[in-house]
Amino acid sequence: MRVHRSGTTLAGAALAALALLLPLSLSGTASAAQDPGARQTPARGSAYMGMGVIAHDGQGAKPGGVSALAAQTEGVDVSSHNGNVAWQTLWNSGVKWAYVKATEGTYYKNTYFTQQYNGSYNVGMIRGTYHFATPDTTTGAAQADYFVNNGGGWSKDGRTLPGALDIEWNPYGATCYGKTQSGMVAWIRDFVDRYKARTGRDPVIYTATSWWTQCTGNYGGFAGANPLWIARYASEVGTLPAGWGYYTMWQYTSSGPTVGDHNHFNGDYSRVQALANG
Repeated sequence: MRVHRSGTTLAGAALAALALLLPLSLSGTASAAQDPGARQTPARGSAYMGMGVIAHDGQGAKPGGVSALAAQTEGVDVSSHNGNVAWQTLWNSGVKWAYVKATEGTYYKNTYFTQQYNGSYNVGMIRGTYHFATPDTTTGAAQADYFVNNGGGWSKDGRTLPGALDIEWNPYGATCYGKTQSGMVAWIRDFVDRYKARTGRDPVIYTATSWWTQCTGNYGGFAGANPLWIARYASEVGTLPAGWGYYTMWQYTSSGPTVGDHNHFNGDYSRVQALANG
């Protein structure tokens, strides 16, 4: 009888311990699944210019420096995550040009495009549009066509900037979209050649030096034709990608007034006009 009582007691203790551990285990699993610090892939279409800059390149202590090369003209870039933009407020603050996201891949069009593109124009700004590239989904030519067909065109009206290719860190997966360096260069070439064939203009290339170096091998072959829009949140623009001796535009912060993403155009207002006129 003594042995029986001991066995019963041990079995009961084991069951009680298991009952206590089970909720803790399940709770731990649930907590991991809900961990706000865990990396979450954003929804397709939600990417915007510069969304990977701080995570990969950091942010300097004094963003917003001004190049010593020339006068600077203030601009902004916006996408659907900005919603309806207060264009008059920006204009009154000295912002004279803007780029609006038009498309991404061959599957997304900016849902706030009309308010943003027409609104910037209506207050007097020179404006253009940009395309967020996803080289892992379709060809460069297909994305250039999609861009031109959905707001990325150009007209010589003195108020429209050439389209911009936003080529940067992949928010949805592998940094270089699963492409080799030569494969990435070929994809970009496919896009810029098709865009020029459709519009007569060489598109602006927006990128960051670190991404460009990693994903294209710091290729310098686009510098002769495509204006550079560099992303760097610091007091100085830093080293530029190979081939480009100067930048045309510099996205220097994502925490500026009214919309966040602010940029310097490397020149006075007449130079912005010159780029618009081709």
